[in-house]
Amino acid sequence: MPHEPQPQPQPADELDAEAVRTWSSLALAALGRAREDIDAINVYPVADADTGTNLYLTAESADRALAETFDSAAAAPTSLPEAVRAWAHGALVGARGNSGTILAQLLRGVADVLGAEPEGRRTGPGGLLAHALTRAAEEAYAAVAHPVEGTMLTVAGAAARAGEAASAAAGTAADVARAAYDAARAALAETPGQLAALGRAGVVDAGGCGLVAVLGALWQALSGQEPAAEPVAGRTAVPATQPDDPCEQHEDGPAYEVIYLLEASETAVAELRARLDGLGDSLVVVGGDGLWNVHVHVDDPGAAVEAGVVAGRPYRIRITHFGDERRRGRVERAQRAVVAVVPGEGLAGLCAEAGATTVLVRPGEVPATAELLDAVRRAHAREVVLLPGGTELRAAAATAAEQARAEGVRVAVIPTRSAVQGLAALAVHDPDGSFDEDVVAMTAAAGATRYGELAVAERQSFTSAGICQAGDVLGLIDGDVAVIGAGLPETAEAVLDRMLGSGGELVTLVLGPDVPDAVAERLEAHVQHGHLAVDTVTYRGGRYSAPLLIGVE
Repeated sequence: MPHEPQPQPQPADELDAEAVRTWSSLALAALGRAREDIDAINVYPVADADTGTNLYLTAESADRALAETFDSAAAAPTSLPEAVRAWAHGALVGARGNSGTILAQLLRGVADVLGAEPEGRRTGPGGLLAHALTRAAEEAYAAVAHPVEGTMLTVAGAAARAGEAASAAAGTAADVARAAYDAARAALAETPGQLAALGRAGVVDAGGCGLVAVLGALWQALSGQEPAAEPVAGRTAVPATQPDDPCEQHEDGPAYEVIYLLEASETAVAELRARLDGLGDSLVVVGGDGLWNVHVHVDDPGAAVEAGVVAGRPYRIRITHFGDERRRGRVERAQRAVVAVVPGEGLAGLCAEAGATTVLVRPGEVPATAELLDAVRRAHAREVVLLPGGTELRAAAATAAEQARAEGVRVAVIPTRSAVQGLAALAVHDPDGSFDEDVVAMTAAAGATRYGELAVAERQSFTSAGICQAGDVLGLIDGDVAVIGAGLPETAEAVLDRMLGSGGELVTLVLGPDVPDAVAERLEAHVQHGHLAVDTVTYRGGRYSAPLLIGVE
């Protein structure tokens, strides 16, 4: 997988913000190179062939947050505490899968030590780094409900012990990093003898393999020397002979993986851990200071999400059916697929029924490039049409498309500015036609759809339609406020009249979760009375959708 040219680190024994930045960049590049190989040996805890991808996406989120911290530091240089905290936070909010969640907690442990005030640290960079590696391993073990040896936890523990030994011998930070890296590689080679699933498959632990890559990047960042070999499958002390179909393993485990971010107190999270532990396995809860990343394998995903609702505010909820992932790993890629970003669970279901892979967003949230790229990968197709659904997503969509193209996927981004334009494009999608003709038709359908939205003003402000007060209903047409009203139905009628004033054949209404059916009936009657030749279709946007979306074709 191509990457930007990486900085050539100079030998240094100073653990500063620049060293962390270099470590992050090198770790991301190493995981990118090893991603497919790590995916190929992923047999524990579930053989879903995504550990390398999950580690890469987690590291990408961490690296992006770190880069943003450096970019925003205009007045003064970024400090070490600022850098490591941003890095760990980025990993926390972007953590994917069991391995990515554990990696996020490892980075949090590093940040807890390197981000401490100077008087709270050990003396010397070597001792400081050794302490950070030890804290990282301790916190990772604590985050896993039932730690298992022969996994990346084992690799982290071995690295920490070796780092402490090197520090006790007055080693430099580079010496500590080298000792940790060497011990991690040795521990990785032993994992097939510790975990039966690995021994049967003849592979090392996939998560541990990724952690070795991260530790190799640490040594490279501090020493300026490149690790002799990438720690990937098939190049270890263990023969990488795979079973005929590793995806057939673990079929008796839970059917779903559930991941979400959670805003909650530590007390509530302690109760959540106990509740989720009774629902499934592979439970990992990482984070702190009110923000947590929750990962669990269950048969009842609704119960896992409901437990999060009881504990606090869950969001960025991701539910994956392992059967789908296993089949995706076995079957041939589809020729073409559509990926749609949608603001509402009802819309997500509607698009999924039409065959699209969806990315659900909450109001005010913008999915990262990594989320869009992950959706393109999940679509498992040679050609992908990406519908971003908002102008604020164009940059992320373009970057995700560029990265997917580097992986051999043909991607076209249709510049949809609203979910209703995405629905119009999806309605004319022809998976059996040529790619270019399909993209042209979908683009034309989206472009021919005017879009409106109704929202409630949160505060007094100036708009293109005048001054609005908090609580006013705002009617937007093509992104600009066109009508300010007191109630939703009458404001929607005014917006419809303006939009239909320039013609139209079909009106699409997408109702928010709190809008009663009577409003839809009123608006349908209004359209029928004033515009006899215009048809109306109504959908439920579901949770997280706007109060009302309007499309006119």
